[in-house]
Amino acid sequence: MSLARGPVLNLEVDTLLCEGPVADGAQAPTRRVLDTNIVLDLWVFDEPQAQALRNSVQSGRTQWLATAAMREELARVLAYPQIAKRLTHRQLPASAVLDHFDRWAQLQPDAPKAPYACKDADDQKFIDLAVQHTAALHSKDAQVLCMKKRLARCGVVLNPTVS
Repeated sequence: MSLARGPVLNLEVDTLLCEGPVADGAQAPTRRVLDTNIVLDLWVFDEPQAQALRNSVQSGRTQWLATAAMREELARVLAYPQIAKRLTHRQLPASAVLDHFDRWAQLQPDAPKAPYACKDADDQKFIDLAVQHTAALHSKDAQVLCMKKRLARCGVVLNPTVS
């Protein structure tokens, strides 16, 4: 057995473990990266269109990948006046939204720079993480949406349907 074959076999095993059927026939969770606006849709705005994604996260069918920088951005955005007003209206403390992040997001180290750069530097961290993990990326940001074909070349599906 050559040394070159070992990493290839490990990559194939890793792919099967992360994405393929598990031993009992159930499907392994889908890796997803959620940008801040999507997180707000899930737990601040309670968007009906986000219900399937929220259910998928909470049931474990989605493996939500995130970084500490993403949590910091969420905490900062929750303090924006228009968001704080919505939280107050719903009698929802910002800490409750951060608790959802802490419970459901699986923290990862910051990802290396992806081959493609986003015009909005604030969105780059989401792209980098999705590319590193070949994860689905959920975003409504126009600067991310225009990158759909480039992201697909990296194996990243943008806003796939969640069932």
